[in-house]
Amino acid sequence: MEWYRFISYGKVQHVFYRKFISQAMMRAGFNGYVRNLDDGTVETVVFIVDEDSDLTRVVKILEEGSPMSEVEKIDYEVIENIDMETDGFEIRY
Repeated sequence: MEWYRFISYGKVQHVFYRKFISQAMMRAGFNGYVRNLDDGTVETVVFIVDEDSDLTRVVKILEEGSPMSEVEKIDYEVIENIDMETDGFEIRY
């Protein structure tokens, strides 16, 4: 059980990508947040319980994106020493 940070590259801003991701993550039962970054990418932070199945599900959601988005690449890493409380999935600004 760890927090992961994902960065989505491509056409992911101004195409309802964050809204799509937040809704899909809520439906799937994940906790975390999604937000735009200044460089045109989107950051998604997700609490992963089962690395084998959950990691694959999260990446699939991020790759699918909204109908207008075009995801070119997704990078991710485990976040060490994060102090975050959440009981759902939110869009941050």
